[in-house]
Amino acid sequence: MNFDITTQIPVMEHFYTIQGEGFYTGNAAYFIRLAGCDVGCVWCDVKESWTVSENQLMLVDDLIAEVLKYKGRLIVITGGEPLMYDLSFLTKKLKENGFQINIETSGAYPISGELDWICVSPKKFKQPLREVVLKANELKCIIFNKSDFDFAEQNCLLATKDCLLYLQTEWSKQEQMLPLMIDYVKQNPKWKISLQTHKYLNIP
Repeated sequence: MNFDITTQIPVMEHFYTIQGEGFYTGNAAYFIRLAGCDVGCVWCDVKESWTVSENQLMLVDDLIAEVLKYKGRLIVITGGEPLMYDLSFLTKKLKENGFQINIETSGAYPISGELDWICVSPKKFKQPLREVVLKANELKCIIFNKSDFDFAEQNCLLATKDCLLYLQTEWSKQEQMLPLMIDYVKQNPKWKISLQTHKYLNIP
């Protein structure tokens, strides 16, 4: 699909909520979930974000107008895979309006735009670029099965010493994997546990 990235962006959904995961857990945040992803995680809980339709194209100026209706000044750009797109224009507009911009990405595409906080959640299905993990402020590795602990450690080696390290269970595997994750963090205290608190609290 062709569109002008300096005026439009494919948005699956956008909403004001509370960040439920990682370092910014508990903070009011406006989420911008971009449509489109080719990483293809089998356990993805937002598979509807994988495809892009013409009716999802949104004028950047209209999106900014919606964001400005709320008091919070923290933006979370997520997906899908948001770095499939050049985010320079969108983030420039957000910065002009005084927003802090966080991004959640698989790291599979190069970084673009003005970003204040980069959370890389690496996926086996399309592994992250080394240069993206090097810029990560936060590495959030999803634990779906036991082999994911090794995958997390492999990606940890690519990160800087200042990067915050989180392990988070895939939601449907909590009962099986959370006890293992607790034991793992106790044995490897460089890692912290991230919970999807928004799901416990039943907020979007």
